[in-house]
Amino acid sequence: MEKKLMNISLILPKIVDNNYRGQNIAKYFFYVLTVITVVRSCIHLLSPDGGAESIATIPLTNYSEQASQSVILTFALWGLSQLIIGLFYTIVALRYKSLLPLMYIFLCFEYTMRLVLSIIKPIITEGTAPGSIANYIMIPLGILLFLLSINENKEKQII
Repeated sequence: MEKKLMNISLILPKIVDNNYRGQNIAKYFFYVLTVITVVRSCIHLLSPDGGAESIATIPLTNYSEQASQSVILTFALWGLSQLIIGLFYTIVALRYKSLLPLMYIFLCFEYTMRLVLSIIKPIITEGTAPGSIANYIMIPLGILLFLLSINENKEKQII
């Protein structure tokens, strides 16, 4: 019989529960990512400019009032999407840790698509936005954390 490269049930478990089998470092890093995701979403939702100019360095003052408001709304809507993802991450972190490998796949997909879209649809900024740097860091880090999350920890897990 051929040995499977990866057991798909590590990513899509038949029973979704709080039994995480991977390396603890991936679990703890997921907690940090969850907090960062929720905080980042709140900044986009609550900041007067949605973080567009103050963080992403988009020169809103060079735009018409209507264009600036459109960018600010887009950033707020992005913050709402991030908050939904962050709340989903929180639920997984607190109750359904068996889904952590799947969350890392989503994370890798999100950051890969952010990078691809920033190349396909670039936007003029006055500086380097932290998010654009994070894209290059989070893709390889997400892959590493995914691999750690599917590498079963031989020690007894404490939930």
